Amino acid sequence: MDQRIINLFDEYTHKPLSREVFLKKLTTLTGSTAAAMALLPLLEVNYAHAATVLGNDERLITEKISYEGEGTTMKAYLARPREVKKYPVVMIIHENRGLNPHIEDVTRRMALEGYLAIAPDALSPFGGTPADADQAREMFGKLDAAKNLSNFIKGLAYAKARKEATLKSGCMGFCWGGAMANQLAVNVSDLNVAIPFYGRQPEAADVPRIKAFMQLHYGALDERINAGIAAYEAALKKAGTRYELYMYEGAQHAFHNDTAPTRYNEAAAKLAWSRAIKLLKQELG
Repeated sequence: MDQRIINLFDEYTHKPLSREVFLKKLTTLTGSTAAAMALLPLLEVNYAHAATVLGNDERLITEKISYEGEGTTMKAYLARPREVKKYPVVMIIHENRGLNPHIEDVTRRMALEGYLAIAPDALSPFGGTPADADQAREMFGKLDAAKNLSNFIKGLAYAKARKEATLKSGCMGFCWGGAMANQLAVNVSDLNVAIPFYGRQPEAADVPRIKAFMQLHYGALDERINAGIAAYEAALKKAGTRYELYMYEGAQHAFHNDTAPTRYNEAAAKLAWSRAIKLLKQELG
């Protein structure tokens, strides 16, 4: 697919570009309204492909839970192996579409790897993630940044306090969630591992506060996010932070999301996941 179309969709999903304007620009690029409409299913996520691990998988215990956030009740999805024992905690952090079926599936995937996996819903202060992705993206712009960060920090504390959890913890985030994973690394001193996928980087001045092992995943075609890599890596090196940085050639932003047919890159996604699990086993057990 024409990279200009991929870039336009990225602009639409991450910047204040209305659907009307997006469709007009898409029509210009494709040459006709009919062609634009034919391409839409290839660009937009399809949650029918979300369940690689079924919600009723007998190997897992899954729950819809809540915990106290910053002046609000936070909703979250939790999954863990059925065997009764203590598991390290891994927080899964969603994209700017909120807590949707895809992220719930990723949470179950992580639980099958042997972790107590929790996925908070950032949009809980507004009642939770709506079904309409455009509405969800608009709601993200209304979040209070400081309270939102506190809500995720409190989510980690909640998960680690559960009787099924050990004191070791990590986080994995995608896109918006990748930026949050970076912020958790900055702000949670006892976080062991942070794994941001194509997430906005923290300020260089904040990097010395990171104590976690950082594993960073980027798609080579993701120019918007990749613009911040050089400064981030320089700051990580200067601070002596343990980190790994992986660049996946030919991969787009959101390459791990297997419900986004045009941007999903199976080879890159599987390799990145295997690297992430290897690091989690190394650092969390």
